[in-house]
Amino acid sequence: MRNDKKDAKEALEIAVRVLDTEARAIMGLIPQLSDTFSRAVTLLHSCTGRIILTGMGKSGIISHKMAATLSSTGTSAFFLHPAEAIHGDLGAVQAEDVVVALSHSGETEELIRLVEAIRRIGARLIALTGNLESTLGQAADIALSCHVAAEACPMNLVPTASTTAALALGDALALALSQRKGFRAEEFADRHPGGKLGKKLMRVDALMHTDEAVPKVPGDAPMPLVIHEMSSKRLGMTCVVDAERRLLGIVTDGDLRRHMTPGSTLLDQQAHDVMTRHPVTITRGMLAVEAIRLMEQRKITALVVVDDLLRVEGVVHLHDLWRTQMM
Repeated sequence: MRNDKKDAKEALEIAVRVLDTEARAIMGLIPQLSDTFSRAVTLLHSCTGRIILTGMGKSGIISHKMAATLSSTGTSAFFLHPAEAIHGDLGAVQAEDVVVALSHSGETEELIRLVEAIRRIGARLIALTGNLESTLGQAADIALSCHVAAEACPMNLVPTASTTAALALGDALALALSQRKGFRAEEFADRHPGGKLGKKLMRVDALMHTDEAVPKVPGDAPMPLVIHEMSSKRLGMTCVVDAERRLLGIVTDGDLRRHMTPGSTLLDQQAHDVMTRHPVTITRGMLAVEAIRLMEQRKITALVVVDDLLRVEGVVHLHDLWRTQMM
């Protein structure tokens, strides 16, 4: 019969051993770093074509992930299967491209054959390999070492620590390149419009009311017109603008309540008599989460979006942000 307690203990021991081995593999990359890493980042940054990732087997899977990370952080990149490349897909590689090839041994047959073709085309080559003296390492313009002392596999056969190390080194390349390019959070949001990341990094211009949906009246608008505009646009406020659409102020539900005193002549007044001057404004490039924070700090429910000349471009309301489930 199986001993469940013994099996559970062995499973935990294996987990600890694997995680420890793979953590050591990543930390072991640090002393292997040199100026070749900076040169690789510079080569990728100066690339006028595309970044092409390639590798066989498990290295191919890591290459896929590297291509995805580069693409999401501002660099055009895609995966090319080395076997398919040498059987008809080589046209995807152009002279202005940079190819990043992954192979722990550096002797993967399909990859070596692809390297020969890359050299004929004239593309540049960066290698991530566990053996800098390998055929791939020697053929590359720049070779980065991701050597590991041992795999996490008890038989030292299954690619585990080596693929983890390659993945980490690939992340380091992608993020260093992103930093070199000055990649911003707003650009990341543009590349992640869906899901939690997209919502978290969504910009105001994706949520704001624009054009005819923006409540606005001239400064000399009579209060019945102001109230009608506020009621019909249902944002609890209206912008007060001049003939050039520049913001003069806003009238809110709160402004109306403050002027509704016994014996008031509110309905006989005009928009500029009631409006709040110098309201809080934002630009269309602000992140939605920053707009939420500003509304919470100022205890307001709407923000006017303006351009550099204070012309009204839109209005974003707290309810619009609620609907994104960011709050």
